[in-house]
Amino acid sequence: MRKEGITGTMEEKARGEKEIIDQSIDGVKIKKLRVIPDERGRLGEILRRDDSIFLGFGQVYFTTTYPGVVKAWHKHLKQYDNAVCIKGAIKLALYDDREGSPTRGKVQQIYMGEHNPVLVHIPPKVYHGWKCISTEEAYIVNIPTEPYDRENPDEYRVDAHNNDIPYDWSRKDG
Repeated sequence: MRKEGITGTMEEKARGEKEIIDQSIDGVKIKKLRVIPDERGRLGEILRRDDSIFLGFGQVYFTTTYPGVVKAWHKHLKQYDNAVCIKGAIKLALYDDREGSPTRGKVQQIYMGEHNPVLVHIPPKVYHGWKCISTEEAYIVNIPTEPYDRENPDEYRVDAHNNDIPYDWSRKDG
């Protein structure tokens, strides 16, 4: 099945149209992180309570992903995520399936990690996931607005590859 808007036909490629759509999704915000180096190392600020995207504190946790592994897709109904890749690199993909959203049906792709230190603010009901694209394990820190509720998790998942989301996790060589 051809995934509309993501992988172009040979004719679209010949006309010079993009193979990957990288459109902003309503409510997704990207914060370029400030990294301060000196002779001792580096200090990087991730999120401050006086940042415009700070909406509250639920918890802070980290997760890792091995090279080539995809961790996707899931969304939350209440929680905002604030994700940062602090070691390695990931390709973060987001899909807007929200009723009434001006960007419903759009996909957004963000490369993030050591060479592109950004925080991605992900609103509720936006599906998201990532693939580790570095040759080493990637470390991701998340600062959600809600603590994890083990009895009633605010997490809704679909299979990483077998779904209706118009996204292909494979590497695009060329």
